[in-house]
Amino acid sequence: MFSRSSAAQALPPGPALEGRGALPLVAVWGTLGVAALLVQAILRLAPLALEPIRERSLTATQAILYVTWAVASLYFEGYRAFQLRFCPRVVARALHLSQHPRPLHVALAPLFCMGFFHANRRTLLLAWGTTAMVVGFIVALRHVPQPWRGIVDGGVVIALAHGVVALLVQLGRALGGARLEASAELP
Repeated sequence: MFSRSSAAQALPPGPALEGRGALPLVAVWGTLGVAALLVQAILRLAPLALEPIRERSLTATQAILYVTWAVASLYFEGYRAFQLRFCPRVVARALHLSQHPRPLHVALAPLFCMGFFHANRRTLLLAWGTTAMVVGFIVALRHVPQPWRGIVDGGVVIALAHGVVALLVQLGRALGGARLEASAELP
């Protein structure tokens, strides 16, 4: 279920939690902080995603669209984006931070792990660009009526939930000594 991506296989082996200077609690703080942000989004969106199901307001076509969107979101966002790209980078950056702690980076570890600062140009653009895009979608989606909003939110909730599980699995593997196949994408 949690296999390596072909892009990750091309990278040199990433960090592992080892060495005298490693502080595993820093890696845990950074990764669990990211997971907490994702869980917060799930808790906010889940009631909206479930509303058309609870109220039985979906037509047959809308129900098929809901399931199709959920499956597509699970694959493209949950698996391809979160599991294969985002989660390995977050854990690699958390491990790097645990081995090279700086007070400000440790204090802001979840943001560091997501690549909002002290990252290469590509990662910075990706972190900030994705955030801007998500904020734009949130603002636009507020004006979409049910059941359409619930359909979209249903796919998002499923993708985020898969992302949280993938993140925790990868953190567990890293803390268990597994070598990551991802780069910390540092400047």
